[in-house]
Amino acid sequence: MRKMFAGLMVAAFVVALSAPAFARTETVKGQIVDVSCYNMDKANNAGKDHKMPKGDTADCAIGCAKAGRPMAILTSDGKVYELTGGLAAEKNAKIVAHVAHTVEVTGDVTEKDGKMMIAADSLKMISK
Repeated sequence: MRKMFAGLMVAAFVVALSAPAFARTETVKGQIVDVSCYNMDKANNAGKDHKMPKGDTADCAIGCAKAGRPMAILTSDGKVYELTGGLAAEKNAKIVAHVAHTVEVTGDVTEKDGKMMIAADSLKMISK
């Protein structure tokens, strides 16, 4: 009986650790940005065209999205939510057409190591 109880406790502990910590459903509104380029130069890389070390790159964010690079929503107050779930599936297939547009996404928000993520399957276009 004690062995069975100990086994159940270990199993419950493992399940608790693997579950997303404190996921909450939120609606986030902001501009879709390429995470890598935005973090490289926040002042210049929030749109489609980016300033890179080797020069300006037209449609850089679209190319990165098509390559499956992490995309995010940049809110008006400067928060960045990396897009995950169905939106990021198949190399960002649902995101590519909306890069640099303002959108609204409702999904489960989690935080890991100071990075915010939102898991969602669809988005609502607000403006181009």
